[in-house]
Amino acid sequence: MDNYDQKLGIKTWAEADRPREKLLLQGRRQLTDAELIAILIGSGSRNETAVDLSKRILNFYKNDLAKVAKLSVKELSKFKGIGQAKAISIVAALELGRRRKETEKEGPLQITSSKDAYEILKAELSDLPHEEFWILILNRANFVTGKHFVSKGGQSGTVVDPKVIFKVAIENNAASIVLAHNHPSGNLRASSADISITKNLVQSGLLLEIPIYDHLIITDHSYLSLADEGLM
Repeated sequence: MDNYDQKLGIKTWAEADRPREKLLLQGRRQLTDAELIAILIGSGSRNETAVDLSKRILNFYKNDLAKVAKLSVKELSKFKGIGQAKAISIVAALELGRRRKETEKEGPLQITSSKDAYEILKAELSDLPHEEFWILILNRANFVTGKHFVSKGGQSGTVVDPKVIFKVAIENNAASIVLAHNHPSGNLRASSADISITKNLVQSGLLLEIPIYDHLIITDHSYLSLADEGLM
């Protein structure tokens, strides 16, 4: 019959198959990624349910939530059926998830190795479609007293102004600092510019008696320490 060829709206589904009702009846862990996103979306269209729309978005990114988490409101809005309001809901929810992960797995407060610094900074610098530059402020015992955003750039670089970096360091009574920026491409090699900028900043830090202990390059899944590699 023709009726079987028509897509059914969520309200006509069995109660156990509706995302909201399924969450109430079975708990949040029983929902698929598509069903969770469908709850954020709220409603589909006459031709496509919210779950089908969610599946279409996920399928486009090979069901990789890490890639979906990087999307901007503008990028999500390119999908038919996703307006600005729905895109904002998705971006906000995924950002909350990222922040929760950061607070649950916050790294050690004392820096004894490059891995310690990475654990503290990875939540800030992973899953970004552009480059950002951050610094860690350390006291004399190498305890972290703050982490600060310095600058934002494009996909292949960001402007690093020594005056801004050391202004933040001085204002926050830094005994020493750790530098960090991300490579959205996933490339863990330090460029000649990365090495040159780092060496210049190290020299400036010595003059101001604010030593730079390390410069990390962070990707979504790993990091490179210029200090460990002998590039400083």
